[in-house]
Amino acid sequence: MTYLDYSATSPTDEEVIDSFVKASSYFGNPNSLHKLGVDAKKLIDAATKQIADILGIKSSEIIYTSGASESNNMVIKAMESYKNRGCHIITTELEHSSINVPLDYLKKKGFIIDYVPLNEGLVDIKSLEKMLDDACLVTISMVNSETGIRQPIEEIGKMLKKYPKVLFHSDITQAIGKIKFDLSDVDFASFSAHKFFGIKGIGGLYKKENIEIEPLIHGGKSMTIYRSGTPATPLIVSMAKALRLSYENFDEITEKIRSLNLYLKDSLSKYDNVKINSNKNSIYHIFNFSVLGVKPETFMHSLEEHDVYVSTQSACATGNYSKAVLAITGDISRASSSLRVSISRKTTKEDIDNFLKAFDESYSKLCG
Repeated sequence: MTYLDYSATSPTDEEVIDSFVKASSYFGNPNSLHKLGVDAKKLIDAATKQIADILGIKSSEIIYTSGASESNNMVIKAMESYKNRGCHIITTELEHSSINVPLDYLKKKGFIIDYVPLNEGLVDIKSLEKMLDDACLVTISMVNSETGIRQPIEEIGKMLKKYPKVLFHSDITQAIGKIKFDLSDVDFASFSAHKFFGIKGIGGLYKKENIEIEPLIHGGKSMTIYRSGTPATPLIVSMAKALRLSYENFDEITEKIRSLNLYLKDSLSKYDNVKINSNKNSIYHIFNFSVLGVKPETFMHSLEEHDVYVSTQSACATGNYSKAVLAITGDISRASSSLRVSISRKTTKEDIDNFLKAFDESYSKLCG
């Protein structure tokens, strides 16, 4: 099997599973005051500190959730309590459905949703600044899941510091564990463990400590007043382990992924019907391209016959074309025929060669 769909989800690392199993023996409720509860709480506190240290934030600023979708919903729906600052939210055409759908929900409640112009996929910061009147929130993903476009979140955050009434949220799901970044000027950041070889069902929300939001799930203090429910000790501990592993030998792994990306780009560029959609602003882990004239599902299933697995749009996307590719290229034919190869630290040159062999056979069959 050749798996090249890591942006959709990653297989769980064996060491992460081992951490989960060991932490499962700490079965006490971390909110209990007896020894079993205290021991579990200590384990969670240690894991939280590890995550906080890697992200450069405070332990008290981490809210554990079921994943980025919950975290995104928590931030966006909390804006109902910020209506006194305005009912205007600014985002991009490159956002995940767990951003877009909650924004549609707020739109029905009277919020105005605006989309900032893009330049080669990047947010036009000058245009963004001109749009901030009556804005309560700017929500921009750090890395687009389909094209790999990496937004200048740090630069945007510095600009927004001049507007203290505007909160800044970034979905960092496709960035965490893959690239280095600075959250100093970000108010909220969402992430999921299963994107960096962790277990599904656990993620988090970074919330700057001086900001108050309404919980999405009420019911008691738990680990924090912002998210009720019994803390999932094994999931939290295993996520910390997955994040630590993701940043080991970081520079060496980054260079390996860069090399595989360039090899893939050079190889696919030789086909007449192939158009490369990822650009110089994309991270190396995500490679988006179009095979003109062929439905992406048809090509994807043809590759699947060779036991090669890629994707069309984001796994959670809807519609017959990629809105992200359309926003970047302005070409509906490319947006209607796009495929995504996503690679990771576990990807080998043999994997890419297997893909290229399967691609060539599929191309000859479907485009010949």
